Amino acid sequence: MTRTIYNTATSLDGFIATDDHSLEWLFAADPGEANDEHAEFMRNVGALVSGAHTYEWILRHEGDRPWPYDVPAWVLTHRDLPRVEGDIRFVSADTDQELRDLHAQMVEAADGRDVWVVGGGEIAGRLAELGLLDEVIVSVAPVTLGSGAPLLARRVDLRVLDVHRAQDFACARYEVVRP
Repeated sequence: MTRTIYNTATSLDGFIATDDHSLEWLFAADPGEANDEHAEFMRNVGALVSGAHTYEWILRHEGDRPWPYDVPAWVLTHRDLPRVEGDIRFVSADTDQELRDLHAQMVEAADGRDVWVVGGGEIAGRLAELGLLDEVIVSVAPVTLGSGAPLLARRVDLRVLDVHRAQDFACARYEVVRP
């Protein structure tokens, strides 16, 4: 059964990126076995969605290497973004119905595997409001940023499923509580 999972890292004060959309702060901490956990998570990902800033950061971070994901990817944007080789689809989903339709496409493409919400607290929040987000997995880095892109840009009620330590990170897995 396909689940939609927001899996990300956050600063202790709840930001997933700096004001200028950088994730460099994330690499100051030792993830330990968190890299193995992420690899295990990725084995069950059949599709992914991100925002434009996350997509651009991945391209900058990967440099000349190819697109790192071999599953269909959707990037929510209103801008023309650089294209790279891979199954990457640029879309906008401004209305609730457009986001519902997009989610249905992602679930179909995932073919029984999970949909990964890579980046975008706004995207995850909108999916949660529509009852389409199933889990939130968060690795909390031992750093504060003071401002930036919030982990979740909307209210989302959660129930703890698991909490553990991965070297420098505090990791938590939550089920999204639906009304």
